[in-house]
Amino acid sequence: MWNYEYTVPENKRVRVIVHTDCKNEADDQFALAHHLMTPRFDVRGIVAGHFWKNPQTYGEEGTAKASYDEIQKVMELMGLEGKYPVLMGAAVGMKDEETPIDSEGARFIIEEAMKEDSRPLYVACQGAVTDVACALLMKPEIAERMTVIWIGGGDYPKGGFEFNLMMDVHAANVLFSSKVPLWQVPKSLYKVMAVSLAELQLKVRPCGKIGEYLFRQMVEFNQAAAKYEMPWPHGEIWGLGDQGTIAVLMEELEKVSYDLVPAPRVAEDMTYIHNQDSREIRVYKYLDARLTLEDFFAKLAINFG
Repeated sequence: MWNYEYTVPENKRVRVIVHTDCKNEADDQFALAHHLMTPRFDVRGIVAGHFWKNPQTYGEEGTAKASYDEIQKVMELMGLEGKYPVLMGAAVGMKDEETPIDSEGARFIIEEAMKEDSRPLYVACQGAVTDVACALLMKPEIAERMTVIWIGGGDYPKGGFEFNLMMDVHAANVLFSSKVPLWQVPKSLYKVMAVSLAELQLKVRPCGKIGEYLFRQMVEFNQAAAKYEMPWPHGEIWGLGDQGTIAVLMEELEKVSYDLVPAPRVAEDMTYIHNQDSREIRVYKYLDARLTLEDFFAKLAINFG
């Protein structure tokens, strides 16, 4: 499928479910493409997540479908139509911390977690954690059969506003209070995956249909966002923050890259409530942005340049 002149030993490969709110912004598509091009990852499926509190033109209950359609488009442009199952996640966030939302995405997470496979399973969450939380409520025993990576949450120790957390605070509390191993990449850290539009024009745009689309849709989003006079995006710089899910699974420095922190509870204002006498989670404090971004550029050029 790919043009690499190397292979990854089978005992070094891991199973990955990619969970993405793929049409929310313009960086999610980059992370999806990177996951699919990475031979260490056996991508078992892709779950389309909601971004219902940022409905844009899709309506509150149409955002997961927008993500689903965008996932299919990225796969088509990469020549991967039908190669991976794509599942619809919940249309909105949870109404409380006890009532799961049944969805294709949540059931797929349960199904994959319950399979007998010696390789570890990671769920790479690049948006709201609604579907993972619902899967854990529907079948709690999956907590011991997978690891969740989450790009989201405010910085420690205080916390505060963060977009992915805002989409479903109830789900975040279910995740924090569960027994599932959790690797969290909080707000300031995922922002280190910074790129310029000039860099993307040089390194991404020439790489086939997928490269042209990745660059063009980011430029278009950049222009469309300007009319709202928000402080972000900044005009010429973007962050490929969702690439953090790739970084933590590929880097060699993991033992010095994170702290083990007692899982907090999240208040309504998205600040962290500590001293919960809870299990520990990984909170990352370092990502190798150079390694991760250059790996993406290289894989894109090798396969589509």
